[in-house]
Amino acid sequence: FGSVDNEGTRKPRDAARRLRADPEVDFPVDGEMQADTAVVEEMLNGTYDFSELAEPANVLVFPNLEAGNIGYKLLQRLGGAEAVGPMLVGMDRPVHVLQRGDEVKDIVNLAGVAVVDAQEREDL
Repeated sequence: FGSVDNEGTRKPRDAARRLRADPEVDFPVDGEMQADTAVVEEMLNGTYDFSELAEPANVLVFPNLEAGNIGYKLLQRLGGAEAVGPMLVGMDRPVHVLQRGDEVKDIVNLAGVAVVDAQEREDL
C-alpha cells in the first residue's frame, strides 16, 4: 500500500511480510495503510478494495514505541476501544508492565494475559 520508503514504513511492512510467511498465522494480514483507513470500514472498502481485510482491522502495528503508545492511548481514551497492553515479548518469564493511570480492567486484562503466557510455557 505504501508509497514512502523509510525506516518507519519498512518496519510495519516487514512485520506484515513475516506474518504472511508464517504458516501458523490463520488470519488476514494487510500492509501499511493510514490508521483511519484501517479502522473505518467505508474507507477500507472504498479505497482499498484489494485489501485482505473483510472488516476493519482489530490489530494495528506501529513503527516504533512512541507511535504505538500514542495510537493505543488515543484509541483507548478517545475512541472507547478495549486496549490490552503494553505487552512485553522476548522475556524469559511472563511479565507485563502496568502504567500510571491504569484502571482495574487494565490490571485484570494484563493479569489474564500473564496467566495465559504462563500456561503456554508449561506446555513447552
